[in-house]
Amino acid sequence: MTETKLLQYLETHLTENRRERFKKVLAQRTKHFTVATEDVYQLHNTSAVIRSCDVFGIQEVNIVEEVNSKRIDREIAMGAQKWVDLNRYHTTKSCIEDLRAKGYQIVATSPHAKDCDLIDFDITKPSCFFFGRETEGLSQQVIDEADCFLKIPMVGFTESLNISVSAAIILQHVTARLRKSDINWRLTEQEYLEKRFDWIKKTLKDYDAIVERYKSEH
Repeated sequence: MTETKLLQYLETHLTENRRERFKKVLAQRTKHFTVATEDVYQLHNTSAVIRSCDVFGIQEVNIVEEVNSKRIDREIAMGAQKWVDLNRYHTTKSCIEDLRAKGYQIVATSPHAKDCDLIDFDITKPSCFFFGRETEGLSQQVIDEADCFLKIPMVGFTESLNISVSAAIILQHVTARLRKSDINWRLTEQEYLEKRFDWIKKTLKDYDAIVERYKSEH
């Protein structure tokens, strides 16, 4: 039983619109950039960040719940958590170590003496954008470990933005530039295949029974 033949069989149980939608969305997915939220108090903020990741094609989100361990608000995420992969960590340290092992640079979204304006950000490097707590911001550990600091230029009286708004602005900007570049930002063939299986499994209620039926017939 080859994966390709099984996949083709499973896709016959989807509507044509759903099959084409999966392919279209997956063609725009990337792991070149990822996002991490660090102990965000307001659940709707984390959920909104997840939704923004889905909208702008970010496949993975990293959630640190060292202090605030809460279940993702499904209603606010509007189903986005089904299509975005969530990596959850109990400590910031373990999150950073895992991201570095995957080849990501750590980007602190926080004003800093060595910060970089969003428009000048180097998109060539695989990067994880860290967003911190609503009031305290990022932890000292992220600040100390950061490879670079990124800020959104602001010219009004207000000096800060809600983290979900900040995430949306940053992701829209960097992904738009990424898609116009020559960088190989798309999912690998294996990642693309795995996501097609994953999304079909999340769509078909009788997925396991369908797979067993296919095995018995082949």
